[in-house]
Amino acid sequence: MRVLLLLLLLPVHLVAQTQRADSLAVLAIADSALAAISRNDFVAFTDLMLEGTSITSIRETPEGRRIRVRMREADRAGDRSDRLLERGFRGEARVAGPIAMVWLPYDFHVNGAWSHCGIDIFTMVRSDTGWKISSLVYSLLQPPACAVHPDGPLPTG
Repeated sequence: MRVLLLLLLLPVHLVAQTQRADSLAVLAIADSALAAISRNDFVAFTDLMLEGTSITSIRETPEGRRIRVRMREADRAGDRSDRLLERGFRGEARVAGPIAMVWLPYDFHVNGAWSHCGIDIFTMVRSDTGWKISSLVYSLLQPPACAVHPDGPLPTG
């Protein structure tokens, strides 16, 4: 009886292990994206994406909501002399077969100074070469509309 029960539960256990591995993999892709941004390496950042990936930002301004959409290819070039730091925390992943979503709160600093915080939402697909970002949508907010990184502000000096 125990052997039969174990055989019945084995597929459930294997599915759970696969989903956990996929969740960790897509969270790692999101972390790699933030690390590439923080190195000003936008070629590496966009290499994590499918061709034609859209990147959408949403910012609340006194004049109203500003939505900006650009394509992956627009992020590959350009002069970026500012030092950028994007810190993600408490990321959550959802995976269903070949599709996934990562919800990642973050804060953002430019040249060591606070800029904004918000949420990054990565949608991903599993390609023949692994997980790839198929879209990125992010908000640009200020506290209390978004959470501050649990490590607090950047050290000064």
